[in-house]
Amino acid sequence: MPKFSRFALFATLLVASAAIQAADNDKAAALVNGAAIPQSRIDLRLKAATQQGQPDSPELRNALREDLISLEIISQEATKLGLEKNTETMQQLELARQSVLAGAFVQDYVKNHPIDEALLKQDYEAMKARVGNKEYKVSHILVQTEDAAKEIVKRVKKESFSKVAKQKSEDPGSKDKGGDMGWTVPSNFVQPFGAAVTSLQKGQISAPVQTQFGWHVIKLEDTRELKVPSFEEVKPNLEKRHQQETIQRAITELRSKARIE
Repeated sequence: MPKFSRFALFATLLVASAAIQAADNDKAAALVNGAAIPQSRIDLRLKAATQQGQPDSPELRNALREDLISLEIISQEATKLGLEKNTETMQQLELARQSVLAGAFVQDYVKNHPIDEALLKQDYEAMKARVGNKEYKVSHILVQTEDAAKEIVKRVKKESFSKVAKQKSEDPGSKDKGGDMGWTVPSNFVQPFGAAVTSLQKGQISAPVQTQFGWHVIKLEDTRELKVPSFEEVKPNLEKRHQQETIQRAITELRSKARIE
């Protein structure tokens, strides 16, 4: 599976799983030419809508009912016209069936493989240790050679760092802002850039630092205390990440056992 689609598939399956969580209530909400539209189908649409931020209301419920009535009428007419036998339509129906089943698999797997809270807390503590307790406001100038960086160091001792950055920096993301990279934590930087940041005092400018991007001259503009979110605040994101990883492993295992020709 290509790397770029690793979690895209998981996201797609989660959407599909939301569509198969029907309630046990099969009371007909409407009859269309004798065909029943069960209340559970409206409940499915309602759940999806509220999960997307729409508030539950009588107006929303009625709109969903009307939408499903129209859908039933159109589907019945398409069947009368024999469109369900169209090759492309048949393939789309099969893809929809597979998506729903795949969503059911994801839902069942997540339900039966809960993430251990101890693991989440371990990740949380590792995250806190990684980000530390301080934020850094950093500016830098990126050039391609060490000699050019040394010349930059000489210039910024006499001229405005921001002015030189706008003239000489090759970093498109910060050049027009005078090299300003904003507030962040050192762990977000490649090494040895991050290590150089933590070694500076406020207002100090570094010697040339080499990374895979080139040579940097770094200025520490300021520091401030970092307020790390609580475990309960980040727990949903940590849990989601582990669920993505476990689902991906399960899919990889299934693929390894499948006979693919």
